[in-house]
Amino acid sequence: MSYPDQVPARRPVVVTTAAALLGLMALAAGVYAVTTLLALRGTVDRFRVAAADTAADPGDVDGVIRLLRLGTVGAAVLTVLVGLLLVGLAGGLLARRRAARIGVWVVCGLGLLAGGCALAALVGQRVRPLRLGSGDQGVADLFGTLDDAYPSWWVPVNAGVSVGQALGYLVVAVLLVLPAASTWFATRRPVGPGSGPPPFTPASEPDPGAVPPVPPPR
Repeated sequence: MSYPDQVPARRPVVVTTAAALLGLMALAAGVYAVTTLLALRGTVDRFRVAAADTAADPGDVDGVIRLLRLGTVGAAVLTVLVGLLLVGLAGGLLARRRAARIGVWVVCGLGLLAGGCALAALVGQRVRPLRLGSGDQGVADLFGTLDDAYPSWWVPVNAGVSVGQALGYLVVAVLLVLPAASTWFATRRPVGPGSGPPPFTPASEPDPGAVPPVPPPR
């Protein structure tokens, strides 16, 4: 008798590839977070110099700088946390945990949504800058100056990260839907080396030439 549901199957290439992509995306997230933090100081310095030529109050300038620092640090921390989550999910995939597969699908859906929204906001910010009323012209000038204070590579890199993020999540989700991945996760994972059924041992037949034992005298 065979027990195919308890025999450990070889991990499919699609699962290994999906886990590797998650690890690569986690590494890219960490690099992106560090890069944005390193670029923050130069952006603030350029913004202060450019804001001196506007009609904005010094208090408004400081407020925009605080908002810039808070947003940049918060985004970097969130990016690192997402990277750690991706590493954990990749490990769960390699360990054949079905919950990790479901978690990857959830994260992929949220990642696609976040990447699309970030790309749309970035394009919208460049195509149609923020416009305020006449009384808030100084604040509007500050936000326009802030856009120019970012490094020249800021927009292309952010656009590339958003597109790459969306494509990465899409590829990982598709890989885990393929039949090879579905079959591997549907197979029962063995608990240990002794978890399989005991080997079949045929019953021994009596030897016709054997002498039966003599009972002891009473």
